[in-house]
Amino acid sequence: MTTPADLRDVRDPELPGRLLTLERDELVPLLRSRADADFALPVAACPGWTVRDVLAHCSSALIRVVERRFEKGVFSPECNDRDIAERADWSNARVVDELERGMTEAGLVIARSDGRLDAVALGEWVHAGDVRVTFGEPGAYAGRGLPEALALLGTITRARGHLPLHADLDDLDEPLKLGEASGERPPGRFIGDGPTLLRLYAGRPLDGAAAYELAGVEAAELNIFGD
Repeated sequence: MTTPADLRDVRDPELPGRLLTLERDELVPLLRSRADADFALPVAACPGWTVRDVLAHCSSALIRVVERRFEKGVFSPECNDRDIAERADWSNARVVDELERGMTEAGLVIARSDGRLDAVALGEWVHAGDVRVTFGEPGAYAGRGLPEALALLGTITRARGHLPLHADLDDLDEPLKLGEASGERPPGRFIGDGPTLLRLYAGRPLDGAAAYELAGVEAAELNIFGD
């Protein structure tokens, strides 16, 4: 179980890299075990994208971090589409190879940044969950990286001054405080499990999610990744 020390307010620069490493060790073997046809499956959480498109987006984003290529408009929808198109002629295996490299090497670059790249690591973890949902894998937004994903969510929402929320989670010993208390509104309250909380903050469908309680805030207000 995660302790309060794991949820401290001070940014842990190694946290994004740990999350990526944990996810790499679970996701890459899964991808290598799937047939090529599975890479053409549509991903409900990312309309218009297949599994291959999601993976190409993830791998290209991480390689941009590794190579420090942050031109104007980076990570915009247009940039994402170009990155996916550049990999259209690649084999699925080559896309997975690039993803593995990115998940291995990006953590060090993110650790040395000022925190603005932390969301890249969390986004990669969420997209891995999107792929697992598509494959029908259990625990899509859970796994060994869940405590790190929750801690990173807390770090990101505080750094962004997101609306305050106190989460009483089945997965943690202590309440998780998200966002930044400004005094403009009292903190919202969430009671439920970590995967459901992460799905809310990532704007993911809640089909099949565990029951939860949310008070003082609307679900749409929690989304940190936009529409």
